[in-house]
Amino acid sequence: MKTIDVLGKQCPVPVIEAKKILAEQETDAVLVKVDNSTAVQNLERMAGGYGYTCSCTEHSPHFYEVMISKNGKAPPEVKANESKVFHGGESFNRFAVVIGSNAMGNGAEELGKILIKGFIYSLTELPSPPQCVIFFNSGAYLTSDGSNTLDDLKKLEEKGTEILTCGTCINYFGLQDKLAAGRIVNMYEITEKLACAGTVVNI
Repeated sequence: MKTIDVLGKQCPVPVIEAKKILAEQETDAVLVKVDNSTAVQNLERMAGGYGYTCSCTEHSPHFYEVMISKNGKAPPEVKANESKVFHGGESFNRFAVVIGSNAMGNGAEELGKILIKGFIYSLTELPSPPQCVIFFNSGAYLTSDGSNTLDDLKKLEEKGTEILTCGTCINYFGLQDKLAAGRIVNMYEITEKLACAGTVVNI
């Protein structure tokens, strides 16, 4: 059994870190330390979906230990995105993400900023990362100095994902000298990227 401490980590970090450990063939169980009931519920749903046993011990309102056991079940097989085209004998992922705001969803702005941070982090953990992530409107702030998503965007770049920000949006918000991840593109290039993508996820 292994233990991971994800106290203070936002969704989806606890689930992703637990899945990484459980994917190891030699690991039969993992003890996950979390600090909120939402993380507990997410871990329970993940475990139930894979047929694992899950139990929780609440030590305080801000400290839980979640035990997940595989019970001899093999970890689920991770398959890469199957939406690919082939050129010159190589396969290329045709999955694009478009982010048009520095927050995810409508309603509480602070919550939306937490959610968009979690979403971009989740992209870094996919077995097959997107071909490109395109930022426009206030999404341009996410690729600029001071954004809490920069480490994750740079990790995506290392995995081959293009990080693209609308130049008109950069100019509108006065961010010309603050781009910190990826490159600036025009609307025609954005249109080309989307036209070539087999799947487009619009946030």
